[in-house]
Amino acid sequence: MLTAHAYIDVAAAEPAIAFYCDGLRLSVKRRLSPTWIELAGANLPIFLLADRPPYADLGSRQVPRSFDRHWTSVHLDFIVADLDAAVARLVALGGSLERAIAVRDYGRIAYMADPFGNGFDLIEFSGAGYDGIARRT
Repeated sequence: MLTAHAYIDVAAAEPAIAFYCDGLRLSVKRRLSPTWIELAGANLPIFLLADRPPYADLGSRQVPRSFDRHWTSVHLDFIVADLDAAVARLVALGGSLERAIAVRDYGRIAYMADPFGNGFDLIEFSGAGYDGIARRT
């Protein structure tokens, strides 16, 4: 079986630990260095990478890192039992709800950003969740 890890670039370690641990109820599993922290409590390991160099070395070129709000085609969805409570915790910790919570066939979704500009979604499944959609198609 393939193993996957999620890495989240953040501007500073301690505020990121507070945001993800207090907001999503994750915990620090271990610190691999002062700027490389593994979080536990999800179904895949999540690593915070803090205080990264101002430029990312992509081999053939260097690209400036930016913590301005961004969205990539690869992003994280966190499945939560109580969407309203999770949104409230994360907003209180400096996150932002980017548009109104939406209702979908599978449940409710909140489009969020962390204090560092990383976009992610919170999803609260209802009924059969994604399985209910799969059965109809």
